Amino acid sequence: MAKGRGSRGPTRMDLRKQNDAAEARERDDTTEEVEDEEEEDGEEDEEGEGDAEVDGDVDAEAEVDPDAEVDPDDEDAPKKPKKKPKAVKKVAAAKPKRTKAVKIVRQKAVWKVLDNSGKIVGVFPFQQKGEAEAHRDAKILEKEGKTTFYIQLIKEPLEE
Repeated sequence: MAKGRGSRGPTRMDLRKQNDAAEARERDDTTEEVEDEEEEDGEEDEEGEGDAEVDGDVDAEAEVDPDAEVDPDDEDAPKKPKKKPKAVKKVAAAKPKRTKAVKIVRQKAVWKVLDNSGKIVGVFPFQQKGEAEAHRDAKILEKEGKTTFYIQLIKEPLEE
């Protein structure tokens, strides 16, 4: 029944298949009952016609008005499967989404000279890249190669 789910029970798909199979069996049973009843009615009509001619009786079942209401308690009447009422879905009115106004922050690009641990050693404007490289080289010579320094372009918010 539950394939590969351990002790968790059947999946929704398994339950759906079982339900569909049960509904199909019910439909088949109801159609067989209706067909059996029609065959029995047909045999009785044939026998009843012979008797009616001899006896002069009129068979009540032969003259059934199709517009007449069928008695729900009548056991011989063919049973019609009840239709399930369709569920009406209510759709809520769509609410407009609130969006925050994005603040536009102006930024400026600067060159930062950093050591190996990410500590800022010097800051230079974007146009002064050569001076930032010279500062890096001076720091490398100052420390005699014990630490490394590098330059990184970073954008900072522009103060007005």
